[in-house]
Amino acid sequence: MKIVVTGFGLRAAVGPDAEQSWESISNGKSGIVRTTVVPTDGLVSSMGGQVESEVETGPPSSRTTYVDRCHRLASAAATEALTHARVDQASVDRTRIALSLGTSLGGARSGEEFHRQWIQDGLRKANTGLLRQYPLHSVADYLASEFQLFGPRSVQSNACAAGAVAIAYGIELLESDAADMVLAGGVDPLALLSFGGFSSLKALDPLHCAPYTRSSGLNLGEGAGFLVLESEASAVGRGAAIYAEIAGYGLSADAYHATAPDPMGRGALRAMHAALRMSGNTVDDVDYVNGHGTGTAANDSVEAKAIANLREGAAPPASSTKSMIGHTLGAAGAIEAVTSVLAIQNQEMPPTVTPDGLRSPTGLDIVAEAAKKARLKTVLSNSFAFGGNNASLAIREYSADPSAQAPKSVRPVVITGIGALAGDAVTTEDVKAALFEGRPVYGDGTVEVEGFGSFPFGDIPVDKLKKGIDPKYLRHMDTLGRRSALAVSQLLKQRGLSRAEATSTGLLFATGTGPISTVEAFERELLTTGSGNALLFPNTVMNAAPGHVALLNKLQGPTATICAGNTGAITALHFAQNLISNGVVDRMIVLAADEAPHAMLAAYAPIPGYLARSVCLPYTNSGRVISGAAVAILLESEDSVDPGRVLGRIENFGMTGDGSGPSRLRQGSGAWARSFRLALDGHSPETVDAVVAAACGREAVDTLEIEALAATGLSGRPISTPKAIFGDAGASGGLLGVAQAVWMSQEKFIPGNAGVVASGPAGLVPGSGKAGEVYRTLVSTCEAGGSFQSVTIAT
Repeated sequence: MKIVVTGFGLRAAVGPDAEQSWESISNGKSGIVRTTVVPTDGLVSSMGGQVESEVETGPPSSRTTYVDRCHRLASAAATEALTHARVDQASVDRTRIALSLGTSLGGARSGEEFHRQWIQDGLRKANTGLLRQYPLHSVADYLASEFQLFGPRSVQSNACAAGAVAIAYGIELLESDAADMVLAGGVDPLALLSFGGFSSLKALDPLHCAPYTRSSGLNLGEGAGFLVLESEASAVGRGAAIYAEIAGYGLSADAYHATAPDPMGRGALRAMHAALRMSGNTVDDVDYVNGHGTGTAANDSVEAKAIANLREGAAPPASSTKSMIGHTLGAAGAIEAVTSVLAIQNQEMPPTVTPDGLRSPTGLDIVAEAAKKARLKTVLSNSFAFGGNNASLAIREYSADPSAQAPKSVRPVVITGIGALAGDAVTTEDVKAALFEGRPVYGDGTVEVEGFGSFPFGDIPVDKLKKGIDPKYLRHMDTLGRRSALAVSQLLKQRGLSRAEATSTGLLFATGTGPISTVEAFERELLTTGSGNALLFPNTVMNAAPGHVALLNKLQGPTATICAGNTGAITALHFAQNLISNGVVDRMIVLAADEAPHAMLAAYAPIPGYLARSVCLPYTNSGRVISGAAVAILLESEDSVDPGRVLGRIENFGMTGDGSGPSRLRQGSGAWARSFRLALDGHSPETVDAVVAAACGREAVDTLEIEALAATGLSGRPISTPKAIFGDAGASGGLLGVAQAVWMSQEKFIPGNAGVVASGPAGLVPGSGKAGEVYRTLVSTCEAGGSFQSVTIAT
């Protein structure tokens, strides 16, 4: 399938739309100024790529009408892209339009303001309405509601590579027929968290940044970029203008250092080669590289080395858009992809703005100062992130190809290993035992929340997060990284990999809220003292935990981090299955981890009835018990493993959304029921032997799920509610459901629902459990904001 670009939108420091931004970029006009939207007193630099047209009027004055700066930037660029593609005039089913978003910060500005109010005035006076727009996935939920995009919804957060990874996943959504059209891109605002963090690392340049030349530091930027992607057949069929082809992508992990890139550039080079391999191009076809080019010495030298080694002879010309718009973090890969499309459209290589008289010491042609006319057929767009996460997109000039393309071969994918820890169950065996014994893993521990009383919670004891981790790495890891490492360690003990197998293995990480305890600790110090802790900041990015896991286990295959709340693990499974099925890689570890720190309980406590006061009782409106867990699932191509290792297989996915809007569920059960139907893929509900429900003790969730089950004929099937045992463990809940599907088949038993009263759906399994064969299980997940994802597991 040929994936083409039919629309693009851009919001950056150099212009309010794509056309004006390109005019500034091609003329070497910089938008980097002294920022006014972030307090920078005492920081290394105040220079930033600020979007001047996005005016800030001070702290939010309304709980209902306030829209975070990040959401506004995203909306502006998305509006342009969708208008450009004439989506409103197209006869495209809105349930078949997907959204794939990359962001590093999301609504961090809203979270920062809530945190400031909490510190200054106390928790009772802090505006909890701000938290509706704080989670990363709230940006996607906002866009889905605003533009009525009701297909699959995903949020990628591989730090500075997030926007490029979002476009890569957009390709997979189209290739797997999960969508007919994808709005794919990235967004990030300027925020104190990023300024304070990079300042603590002394990575900011107090001057105008100078990538590939002086390389003395980066300038932060903000903005958003989006592409509308669809198949060539779809675009031609509706008479859409086609601007370029996204021909391939490459993802890799350095597995070298927690923050520094591999000095030899090997991971970056693997990503570029993978993108070209997928596109069917050779290294000699590359006409231009839109570089990562941050302006820091380490990144610039490594990327220059990778580009120089891409092929024999002269390296392709390269330039850095960041020299004009700053480093837009999670938006960078998307903004630079839009810039690459515009470069192809205009047959012009954008320049790198350089200080007077300076030229690159690398010997690369960095297209200095002024744009250069060139014949551009194939462009590589590079994005390299903290933790050694590399992404490269191959973007090609579009040409109609009348010849029929051969369909891709599809390889069956199987589950071959499970590692898990949850609450006080710190081994896979303990987790399984707790489930089948009906013993809640959150025990009777409680946390006192200032002014709101005590609440139960279930998190993994800190003293249990050390065994099996090399001490020289342990001190660099926070609790999210440690639990992630232990889950993968348990998995690899079960399914040992050779060194060669490990280095070719990929890692997809899903998390609901990421390293929230580390973010809270870093930001609290930043807000109270004016400076951040350089030891904490590297672990505040969402992909820090999988970066540690890759480093510990030398995993260098494709990597991505999904931060979409409770549905993220199903997205990760889908992405991983596609990578294996399409032959990109033979095996992938899918990992999910979340924590239950005091900061999260403090955020939820002011919402009446939201948190449970004793235990989690689904279908009784008991409230949620927030808990921590980490689960790792190994997926492999069936043709590469001994049949005796196969634990189960993934059958079908159901990934849907509605327009509820950030932190709300108010559009009925239709989208959830649609998710179940897609996961069944034509199978009769009677063929489902068990349903692992998302029911969490919140009426808004539990009632909708009951309605969706009834609408699809599943309410009479045996229904299990594992959150009564594990609490609500964020993204980990989805993988706990997959593990439960495998274990139920092994034990020929569906565990009982501890403490659940008889007010649930008809098929609710009694506390004593239910014996019988379990072949097909449907696992259900939901996230506030209107995202629903389910998967069927066969054993």
